[in-house]
Amino acid sequence: MTKRILIFGSSRNDGNTSTIVNCLKQSLDFDLINLNGLNISHFDYKHQNRDDDFLPLMRKVIGYQQIIFATPVYWYTMSGILKVFFDRLTDCLTIEKDLGRKLRNKQMSVLSTSNDDSQNEEFFLPFILSAEYLGMDYIGNIHTWLENEKIPNVVKNRITYFAKLHSTN
Repeated sequence: MTKRILIFGSSRNDGNTSTIVNCLKQSLDFDLINLNGLNISHFDYKHQNRDDDFLPLMRKVIGYQQIIFATPVYWYTMSGILKVFFDRLTDCLTIEKDLGRKLRNKQMSVLSTSNDDSQNEEFFLPFILSAEYLGMDYIGNIHTWLENEKIPNVVKNRITYFAKLHSTN
């Protein structure tokens, strides 16, 4: 098993974020989880959804030291599918506390994709604060985009730097 996992949260399996993830995969070894292929329902205070795919996924995720989240930017924030995943982390703080405790000291980072380089740092705040709350080490982020369906050199350089950051941690 590799020491890192990338959790891919996009409504399109073959969109721009996927293109960037595939490029990163050439420089960095990681296992990939596509949230789009899983049945993860919205957070439920009564926990009537505990038989969906979320808890089994989390039992797998805690086996990794580094967790990379990859998401397109939708309406200035993470994708809906990834937001549902983050909302469900509450299950790891309530009904599965032992599972949640195992997230401590894990490393978290984020890869975002949009139409251009106009991403602001506030986008990453929910990830940074979630890592802090869960006792995780937030090790960085990267914002990417495509131009004419190709990865521009400046983005390739960012991907190379991001891969090196993860290789040294």
